[in-house]
Amino acid sequence: MKFSFPMAVGLVAAVACSATLAQSDTLSKIKASGTVQIGGRDSQVPFSYKPGGGGDPVGFTNDICMKIVDAIKAKLGMPELKVNYTILTSTNRIPLLTNGTVDLDCATTTNTVQRQQQVAFAPSHFVTNITAAVKKSSGINTLAELNGKKVSTVSGSTGVQLLRGYRKSGNIEVEELAAKDTADGFLLLASDRTVAYILDDVQLAGLIATSPTPGDFKILTTESLRQEPYGIMYRKEDPQFKELVDKTVTDLMKSGAINQIYAKWFTKPIPPTNANLNFPMTEPVKEIYKNPNNKGV
Repeated sequence: MKFSFPMAVGLVAAVACSATLAQSDTLSKIKASGTVQIGGRDSQVPFSYKPGGGGDPVGFTNDICMKIVDAIKAKLGMPELKVNYTILTSTNRIPLLTNGTVDLDCATTTNTVQRQQQVAFAPSHFVTNITAAVKKSSGINTLAELNGKKVSTVSGSTGVQLLRGYRKSGNIEVEELAAKDTADGFLLLASDRTVAYILDDVQLAGLIATSPTPGDFKILTTESLRQEPYGIMYRKEDPQFKELVDKTVTDLMKSGAINQIYAKWFTKPIPPTNANLNFPMTEPVKEIYKNPNNKGV
């Protein structure tokens, strides 16, 4: 079959338009492929991590996302729907979500107003404080005492921006070493290549609890660069998927079911070493469960 040039151009445009619509309609994309694509992490204890270094991620955020997967199965009438994981990083999570590689980002992404220009967020499932972990032997007790020292951060994280803002305020001057992920950032501290690690307090607690020598470290709990909400990311401008995701997460909170999931990961032994984070639910977390919202910082 031969097409005239104008007709061929029109056909290409129609195909491109169809592809765009398919990507924006996540439920249709999932139904057509028979698979929901989950973005996870390999070391974000206890939110999304691989306990033995292999297999699929587990964790608090992952459990919430599995409830969303159950809702998708019910909505589409596909009880055998497959789940496929892609391990994301702080730098590629948004590009791989927006281009359709993953359908849900199920980890520790901070809901920010800036990110909301590119993606949508489910109601926040956690609130954390950005602070520092240090070795007890360092004698450091405040952020100001980091002046003139090396600190580790995670490339692409909000902690990087907050630390730079803190530096610009004239409070301290530090040398920053950026790690590719949370595990590498902690390794820089544990191996004494840095004296502090700037990260979310709960992630620091997880890294310390699962380290070979948890008693060597402490978190500067009396100071915070900022309080931040975590949210599950999905693509913007997809009203059907938004309704399903947001309702599932909100129902978990309103019903109280989220409390059991929280206790499982934050106040009980977790794999692989049966470490206990001993991280009771904070007042900010209780508040977002009482009044679910997806407000960004």
